[in-house]
Amino acid sequence: MREAVLRSHRQAGLARLYGATALACLFACAVPTASALAQQITAKSVPSGTQMLLAADTLVYDNDKHTVTAVGGVQIDYGGNKLVAQRVVYNRDTKRLVASGAVELINSDGTKVNSDHIDITDDFADGFLNALRVETVDKAYFAAESAERMGGVLTTFHNGVYTACEPCEDKPDKAPTWRVKARKIIWNGEKKTVRFENSNFEFFGFPLAYLPAFEIADPTVKRKSGFLIPGIVYNNHLGVGIKVPYYFALSPTYDLTVTGSGYTKQGFLGEAEWRQRFNNGQYTLKIAGINQQDPNAFIGTGNRYTVDSGEPGDPNKFRGMMGTKGQFAINERWDFGWDVLLQTDKNFSRTYNIEGYNDLVHQSSIYLTGLSDRNYFDVRAMRFEVQEDTLSSDLTARSAKQPWVLPSLDYAYIPDTSVAGGQLSFNVNTRVISRNRLDAVLANPGDPNSINNVRGIEGESSRLTAEAEWKRTFTTDGGLQLTPLLAFRGDAGYVNANSASLAAVNQMGANLGEDDDMRSSLARYMATLGLEARWPLLFSMANSSHVLEPTAQVFVRPNEQYVGGLAVPNEDAQSFVFDATTLFERDKFSGYDRIEGGTRANVGFRYSGAYDNGWATNAIFGQSYQLAGENSFAAPDLVNVGAESGLDKQTSDYVGLVGFNSPSGFSGSLSGRFDEQTFEVRRAEVKAAYSSLPISLSAKYAFIEAQPLYGFTTDRHELTLGASTHLAQNWRLFGTGTYDIETNVLVKDGVGFAYNDSCFTYIMTYSQTRDTVTKEVSQNIGFNLSFRTLGDFGSSTSAVDTIQ
Repeated sequence: MREAVLRSHRQAGLARLYGATALACLFACAVPTASALAQQITAKSVPSGTQMLLAADTLVYDNDKHTVTAVGGVQIDYGGNKLVAQRVVYNRDTKRLVASGAVELINSDGTKVNSDHIDITDDFADGFLNALRVETVDKAYFAAESAERMGGVLTTFHNGVYTACEPCEDKPDKAPTWRVKARKIIWNGEKKTVRFENSNFEFFGFPLAYLPAFEIADPTVKRKSGFLIPGIVYNNHLGVGIKVPYYFALSPTYDLTVTGSGYTKQGFLGEAEWRQRFNNGQYTLKIAGINQQDPNAFIGTGNRYTVDSGEPGDPNKFRGMMGTKGQFAINERWDFGWDVLLQTDKNFSRTYNIEGYNDLVHQSSIYLTGLSDRNYFDVRAMRFEVQEDTLSSDLTARSAKQPWVLPSLDYAYIPDTSVAGGQLSFNVNTRVISRNRLDAVLANPGDPNSINNVRGIEGESSRLTAEAEWKRTFTTDGGLQLTPLLAFRGDAGYVNANSASLAAVNQMGANLGEDDDMRSSLARYMATLGLEARWPLLFSMANSSHVLEPTAQVFVRPNEQYVGGLAVPNEDAQSFVFDATTLFERDKFSGYDRIEGGTRANVGFRYSGAYDNGWATNAIFGQSYQLAGENSFAAPDLVNVGAESGLDKQTSDYVGLVGFNSPSGFSGSLSGRFDEQTFEVRRAEVKAAYSSLPISLSAKYAFIEAQPLYGFTTDRHELTLGASTHLAQNWRLFGTGTYDIETNVLVKDGVGFAYNDSCFTYIMTYSQTRDTVTKEVSQNIGFNLSFRTLGDFGSSTSAVDTIQ
C-alpha cells in the first residue's frame, strides 16, 4: 500500500461518501408511520460552490487497491450536513462506499441517523445498512437490524421498529409506551407504498395486536387513498356505533372522505365530505343520511317524531343533513365565506354528532368582512338553527321561529387624526329580518301569573342606525381624570307585520294598559352629552400596593323615542343583565333596537391590589340613578327587556364584584345584584377554584330571583362542581355535575379518567343529562385513544370533551 495525497481523488471520494450517507438517511426514514406520511427525510440539496470541511486523523490513498480511506475521528461538514464515523472507505473499482464505527449523520434539518455500518454503491441504486437508528426532527424514532436497497426503487428493512415515544432518560432500555415491530418493511418508491409483514403492535412492552400484513402510503406521500382509523360511540338512543371512514386522495387540491356508521338501535348512517383548496381559500361540503330503524326511540328528545295528527309514530324514517363551509381571501384586507346547514330535523346533526355541525345553536351565514388598522366592515346573512333537545313538536319548537337576517351590516371607523384633541369614532349598523312564524306568549287577563311576550313578529322589519362619538380625557395636577363625551345617533326603520302579529301586539298593549300600536315606519334620534370623572388613588404599603379608583358618570339625554317599545320590534336587545361589568356603560342595552334615554348617573369605584406574596385582589361596586326624564328600563317593550332588571327604578339596585387569586392556585369571585333598600340578593354568582398538582377543584353557584314577566315564576338555584386529580405521573381522574336545586334534578353529571404522556393519550368518559320537566335521562359513553403520529381511535373529540 502506498500513501499519496491526491487532492482531486480525495474530493471525489468524499463527495461520493457524503452522497451515500445522505441516502442512508433517506433509507432509514422509510419505516412507515402516520407522521412519516407528512414528511420526507432526505439530505438537503447543497448549493453549488459550497466548501467541504474534512477532519480525520489519517487520510490514505491506495493506488493498488484503488481505494481512498479516512481513518480516526472522521468528521465531514458539507452544506450544513454533518457526518461522523471512525472509518470511511471508498472503492473506485466496485463503486462501493463503506462507513463504519459509530456512524452518525446529522442532516441540515436536524434529523439524526445512527448506524454501525453502511455499505452502498455510489449510484445509490443498491446498498446495505446494519444496526440502523434514526431520530427525526419531530421526535419520531426508527431502528432496524439491517436494510437493503435494490434497483433504486425497492428498499427492505429487516426486523424494524418504529415509535414516537421519547426514550426514558433514567431507563433508556425501558420499552416505550407503544411501538410497532415488523419482521419485514418494504418501501416501494415507484408505487409510493410501505408494506409491513409479520408485524406486532406493542403497548407498554406487551404485544397488543398481531397483523400478518398491512400497507400504508410511503413517507414521501402526504395524502393517499385508504381506510382511516375507525371510531366507536355509544348513546342510549342510538346504541353502540362503529364508524369506518375511507379517504379518497383524488387530487393535490381536492379530496373526499366517505364514512359508514352502524348503530345497533338505528341502523346505517352514511356520511360524505368533499374538501377543495385554492390559492386563496378552501371550502367543504358534507352530507349525511340515515333510514332510522326505530324513530320512536326519539320521542321526547326533540327530533321530529310525530305525524300531522300529533300522535307518536313517524312513517318517514329518513333523516339527513347537508352542510357547507368556505372561506376565501379576496386580498389582504377582505375575506368572504359561508357556513350553511340544512337538515330534515331540528337536531339531526347534534343527535348523530356530525362533526362541525353538532353545536346547540348553529349559525348559518354568508359573509363579507374587511379589516384595516382603523376600519372594520362586516355584512352577512344569517339563520339560527336551534338544535334543542326538548319535548316539543315542530309547531312550538324554537328553531321554527328563528328569523332570517337578510342582511346584517356593521361598520366602524376611527379617523387617524384627532378632532379637537380627542378621539372621534363612527359606527353604522343595519339589519333586515324576516320571520314566517309568530314567536309570542300572550297573557291571559284572568291569570295574574301569565306573561306578555312577543319575541318576534311574523313578517319583515328593517332598521338603519348611524352613530358618531367624540371623547377626550383631561388629567389635572392632582391626578383627577375628566373625560367629556358627545354622541349623536340616528335610526330609521320599516315594519311589515301580518295581521296575527298586529293582533298579538295590540293584545299585549291592552294587557299592559298601553295604547301604542305597531308602527309601519319610524325615524328617531338620540343625542348624548356626558362627563366621566375618575380619580385613581395609589396606596403603597410595606408588602402591598393598592389602587382605588372612585368613578362618577353623568349622561344627559332626551327621552327614548317610542318609549315603551310596543311600537317598535325588539330583535337584538332582548338579552339584558345589569351587573358590575355593565355599570359604567353609556348604553346598557345589548343591541341597537333599544336606546337608553333620560339623564342618568353611574357612581361607584374600581379597586385592584397586588401583594408581595403573589396574591391579587380586585373589586367593583356601585349604583345607577335616573336623574331626569323617562326611565327606558321601566318602560315595557315587546319582550319586557328592562323589567325586574334592577334599573327599572329611579335608584337602581347595587351591583358588585369581588375577586382574588393566589400563587398557590386558589382563586374565587363573588358577584351579585342587591336590592337598593333592603340589600336583599336579587342575583348572585359565587365561583371558587383550586388548581395545584395533584388536585384541581372548581365550584360555581348561581342564583336568580323569580322573574314572572319572563316566565320564571320561582327562584332559580344551580350548583356546579368539578374535580380532577392526578393518581400518578400520567394518570388523571375527573368528574363534574350540575344540580338544579329548585327542581331537585341532577341536570348533568359525568366522570372520566385519562392517561397522557408525550406519545399517547387515553380518555374515557361516562355522562348523563336529564330533562328538568320529564326527568328523561340520556346517557353517553365516550373514549379516545390517540397515538402520536399514528392517529386517533374512538369517539370524536367533541364527544370526549363533554366532560371537563
